[in-house]
Amino acid sequence: MRRCTALVAALPLLLAAACGTAQKTASSASPGASGDRAAATAIKVSGEVGKKPTLTFPSGLPSLTSASVKVVEGQGTPAKDGDVLTANVTVYNWDGKENKAAGSDYDQGKSEFVSVSPQLPKALHEALVGAKPGGRVMAVVAKDNLSAEQLDQAKQQGQDFDSTSQVLVIDVVSATLKSIQGTAADPGVDGVKVGDPQGDKAPPLTTKTSEKAPKKLVVKTLIKGAGPEVKADQTVLAHYVGKIWGTDKQFDSSWDRGQPATFALNQVVKGWAQGLTGVPVGSRVLISIPPDLGYGKEGNAQGGIKGTDTLVFVVDVLGAA
Repeated sequence: MRRCTALVAALPLLLAAACGTAQKTASSASPGASGDRAAATAIKVSGEVGKKPTLTFPSGLPSLTSASVKVVEGQGTPAKDGDVLTANVTVYNWDGKENKAAGSDYDQGKSEFVSVSPQLPKALHEALVGAKPGGRVMAVVAKDNLSAEQLDQAKQQGQDFDSTSQVLVIDVVSATLKSIQGTAADPGVDGVKVGDPQGDKAPPLTTKTSEKAPKKLVVKTLIKGAGPEVKADQTVLAHYVGKIWGTDKQFDSSWDRGQPATFALNQVVKGWAQGLTGVPVGSRVLISIPPDLGYGKEGNAQGGIKGTDTLVFVVDVLGAA
């Protein structure tokens, strides 16, 4: 359900874990083996935060040593491990010759989610830790930050870290929410009960009932957020739990997995897309989805969902990009 982002596409070693598919990056011309290598910190980043940056590379062979730079400080709470940032990422392949841009969220017209994690290449992790909203950071990811397996995987996908490095400029827009705050209202749907545990715990959802399921899409706001409304073409970061109407059978839960999910609204079932469009970030909503707006007559065998099942979700909208 996750969309491949500029950040993920730029780093082949992260691609399989993040998107489950491979995307080949453009292969750069390899510079000669001899000659002095330029310092990563000599790269100049210009332009305003919030607009696509311009990079000026030093002459000579690219550095094969990773580095991280805080370009613009920003304001607010510094990012830490476990945070998910909404950001605009621009990527360059540094080959010492063409130094071509590999992709930018600014070209796509939308931001993306970037998780702050020590599992990232060291330079990228160091750049993100401490980054603040409105700030800009740069990470030069070179072969010294990658394992032999990662280097081999990258080479198979067209990126030779033996002769090139990748440069990522990340403009931090904001930090996403970690939990929904507020007192939940009763959904007012006969046959459905939702508890209000407060904090970051999953709200108990009960769907065991003899009441007939609604034939149309039902969306009820339990907690109204104060953030911007989700747009139909955005990617959403959310916690959710899903059950089948009448049986109380749970078929999915991001809370049980211990981390929120990201999904593009144009790539999910119609009930999700319609139900979440227009919902303010920071909201908790109940969505009852009839079969024709869910998995249709075929159902979803893997999830134990029949073609006649009505699906009930409680969704916490933590961010949108």
